[in-house]
Amino acid sequence: VQLQASGGGLVQAGGSLRLSCAASGRTFSSYVMGWFRQAPGKEREFIAHISWSGHSTYYADSVKGRFTISRENAKNTVYLQMDSLKPEDTAVYYCAADRGFSLRVEDYEYWGQGTLVTVSS
Repeated sequence: VQLQASGGGLVQAGGSLRLSCAASGRTFSSYVMGWFRQAPGKEREFIAHISWSGHSTYYADSVKGRFTISRENAKNTVYLQMDSLKPEDTAVYYCAADRGFSLRVEDYEYWGQGTLVTVSS
């Protein structure tokens, strides 16, 4: 599976962005899809993931209630809607694919290249 993330940019605090991650391959629907982020000088951290069907989601406490993950298997795409953005959300955001339902970076098999989100105060 090859992943291509897009949609990052510069936004003011309180604003919104929607990230997209397009996947190649015919087995997209068999993968759990996750979003992670990495801020400068920090380790990559889990943000959210979504089950194969899209019926089950899980969020990190830091984004719960502000971010929404979704997927369209017919389009081989997963999204991350980010609302009420804060300066501390500034990071490179990565999408990733896993066979299981993990929160750990090391468990994800495939990664996109990352897209930069900058939130100004």
